[in-house]
Amino acid sequence: MPRKSRFGRKPRVPEPEVPALPTQPKVTGRGLKPDTRYNDLLVSTFINSMMRKGKKTVSQRVFYAAMQKVGEKTGANALEVFNAALNNVKPVVEVKSKRVGGATYQVPVEVNRKRAQSLAIRWILEAARGKKGRPMADRLAGELLDAYKKEGAAITKRENTHKMAEANKAFAHYAW
Repeated sequence: MPRKSRFGRKPRVPEPEVPALPTQPKVTGRGLKPDTRYNDLLVSTFINSMMRKGKKTVSQRVFYAAMQKVGEKTGANALEVFNAALNNVKPVVEVKSKRVGGATYQVPVEVNRKRAQSLAIRWILEAARGKKGRPMADRLAGELLDAYKKEGAAITKRENTHKMAEANKAFAHYAW
């Protein structure tokens, strides 16, 4: 039994250590393996993003056919064209809605590296899927070549995003 102190109170007993709650693990993409043909993680990410209903082999076949067409048309290394096309489409800034005192403002914010990459992939795939009447490999090859030359629907989407951010530059002080 604990002894009383000279002030008549029991001495303070330290509380038992409570283990901290586990936090959500961060997804790093370590489970992603590079693709077999180009040995590149970005190509794997692109193929996985293009995949519908779990049909990865179909997605791979379409992507590799598109890359072969890109290589034939440019005469350059298809993987370099692909990387350059993605870099051309990546946005630098975008707008996010911020509610301040009853009004909603479109606040321009910088896009982090991972989101810029996923937006570029999404925009290229949307642009390729939007063109109808030809096989997907042809449409994807055309869109990659357009993005490489800094034209086409994906580049237009990027330019529109940058214009929106430029137009709302006055609300940049709301970015916190």
